[in-house]
Amino acid sequence: MKNRITPTTVEHSLTSDSFIVSKTDTTGRITYANRTFMHIAGYSERELLNQQHNILRHPDMPRAVFQLLWDTIKQGQECFAFVKNLAKDGSFYWVFANVTPDYDSNHKICGYFSVRRMPRREAIDAIEPIYKDMLAAEQAAGPRDAIAAGTQVLLSRLQEGNIEYEPLILSLQG
Repeated sequence: MKNRITPTTVEHSLTSDSFIVSKTDTTGRITYANRTFMHIAGYSERELLNQQHNILRHPDMPRAVFQLLWDTIKQGQECFAFVKNLAKDGSFYWVFANVTPDYDSNHKICGYFSVRRMPRREAIDAIEPIYKDMLAAEQAAGPRDAIAAGTQVLLSRLQEGNIEYEPLILSLQG
């Protein structure tokens, strides 16, 4: 399913007691989606299963954020991130995501679990300008060097704040 959805300016928000849960295989194909996920994203279970999780990728999201996420979880570590997702109807919604590896009986990564919840508005207000700068750098660099350019913006911001990525994200969520 090719993502040809035109983004709108309509924002939907999770409630404080809503949790979006999904599971993917090691390539990012969705193998499970809970009802909350289907409801806010606007897709049926049939439309989501076996699709790449990036079906939800909003064009405002820098590629470097997803590279960081994949690099982290492939190493067997959990990753936290703020993500702006694109719903089927073009609306968007922000999530605070926690992605963790799933292991088989031989302790080999066999997929990933993602639990997303409502982010604090102050966190989105803080992260959105960083993402905009990362995205601008990615676009200026061109496709081949986009991720490196976006990553450099993020690293510079972390260095300016004298903080590492995970402590920053967790402090923003509170």
